Amino acid sequence: MAENYVKTSDLRPGLITSEDIYINTIYPILRKDTELSPEHIKVLNAFSVKKVKVQERLVVKREDVYDDNEGPVNPDDVLAKIPMKQGDLQTRYSNAVHNYKKEFHGWRAGVRPDIAKVRSIVIPLLDAFIEQKKMVTLLNEFSNVKDYIYHHSIGVGILASAISRQLGFPKGQTLQLGLAGVLADCGMAKIDTAITEKAAFLTKDQFNEVKQHTLYSYQMIQDTSLLRQEMKLAIFQHHERLDGSGYPRGEKANQISVFSQVLAVADVFHAMTSERIHRSKESSFKVIEMIKEEEFGKFDIKVVQALHELVGNLSIGTKVLLTNGEVGEVIFVHRDARLRPMVKKSVDGSILDLTTNRHLAIEKVLD
Repeated sequence: MAENYVKTSDLRPGLITSEDIYINTIYPILRKDTELSPEHIKVLNAFSVKKVKVQERLVVKREDVYDDNEGPVNPDDVLAKIPMKQGDLQTRYSNAVHNYKKEFHGWRAGVRPDIAKVRSIVIPLLDAFIEQKKMVTLLNEFSNVKDYIYHHSIGVGILASAISRQLGFPKGQTLQLGLAGVLADCGMAKIDTAITEKAAFLTKDQFNEVKQHTLYSYQMIQDTSLLRQEMKLAIFQHHERLDGSGYPRGEKANQISVFSQVLAVADVFHAMTSERIHRSKESSFKVIEMIKEEEFGKFDIKVVQALHELVGNLSIGTKVLLTNGEVGEVIFVHRDARLRPMVKKSVDGSILDLTTNRHLAIEKVLD
């Protein structure tokens, strides 16, 4: 197949690159055999690339061709694609946290958990977040230190259902995992408040008592028929790790179910991205990177990747806030380091490659 160089100004979507393109970068900004999109051409212009070697063929996608015979548009389909306003979803979320808090206080007083009531509180919220999955990235903004324990339970439920949906689990399983996520820490109601509300770091004995919450949680929900047995096991195992470093039993690999792993990843991610008494929150992008690198071997990589795709996927043109307070626009996403793209700073137009500026990370995506 013939190949030739084409001026960047003459490039058009659908052309195929014939070689890797480097611009003083660790990774190529475009790889060989890339089908050019408008975003790719924008990147090439941003880096002042003068010409590109391409194959002499053009890919035309069926979805790019207008069809006069598509038929009438279903109004319900259009409405389903209109995103819910952030304020509306935050109100639903706040109401769920408030109602869960009342249930939790009852458990502290010795009231037996009403799983049906908890289910009625959270299932509509889980449905809303599944439909508007980009809103999952806002969970750390909804939370607060004072009521962290209640925000954490609701947040883990939302994340667990969203991750499982991203993994392709059936709707019934995603809602079951969401409910299990909300109830995973219900056993914390049986831990002395002098420990759970302690402002200073816990002693070893106090931390060992906190570790009992997985057993207490399982005991509190074991008789309900509204949770499947595998979900009850996931609640019991949500602090186990694949390398055996978790608790309560130090189980490993095949002894830990995928449902347990979904809860584990949701639990760790929400905890690390939320403000707590003993620790400041980290950015979602930095936490995913830490889970992938520093915690490697502890979590199912498929579950971690699903979380990455859910909250850490970036596209060219995305506006972002960096951890140093600067704002910029993503102009290139490395295939092998998707959490560390190239960002064009708004203030002066200079380009930061986050693969080489490791002290920086994306704080959050801006609307």
